[in-house]
Amino acid sequence: MTDEKFGDIELYLEFMLAKGSNSGVYLHGLYEVQIFDSYGSTEPMKSSDGGGIYHQWINEKGVGGSAPSRNASRRPANGRVIRSGSARRASMRPARRRRTRGFLRVLFNGLSVQENVESEGPTRAHLEIPEAAANPIMLQGDHGPVAFKNIYWRPLRADHRKITRGVCVL
Repeated sequence: MTDEKFGDIELYLEFMLAKGSNSGVYLHGLYEVQIFDSYGSTEPMKSSDGGGIYHQWINEKGVGGSAPSRNASRRPANGRVIRSGSARRASMRPARRRRTRGFLRVLFNGLSVQENVESEGPTRAHLEIPEAAANPIMLQGDHGPVAFKNIYWRPLRADHRKITRGVCVL
């Protein structure tokens, strides 16, 4: 988890994932973009697949989430293939007493897998912190080997936030 808190940002990171591993990036510590070994799967995509917006956990079951539009996972590697993506968490401005939260776009291995997805609330295993205009980023790493490098961020321009009304990218 970062010490610094971030508002509306674009996040870029590279990662390496071992076969069978599962990880994620929590923007604002609350909303997870899934990093999962979905390589070679022919099953319909689920919110738990690579590039998915993970589901909420309500009454002991997964609710909501957003499956990636395609399987963009690459073959797992032992330190050779680095996967990249960028993530945006945007607009936490009130909209009729409700905060708009979600993802503008998620790029997973360079392919768009999410567009304008809103989240009804924090996803499963989020930090126990309130929603706020700025919160930390959390990298998940307890479900198999995963490595991160080249992590960059930049704030979203105010005019971009106004046009999109707030959403995210990985």
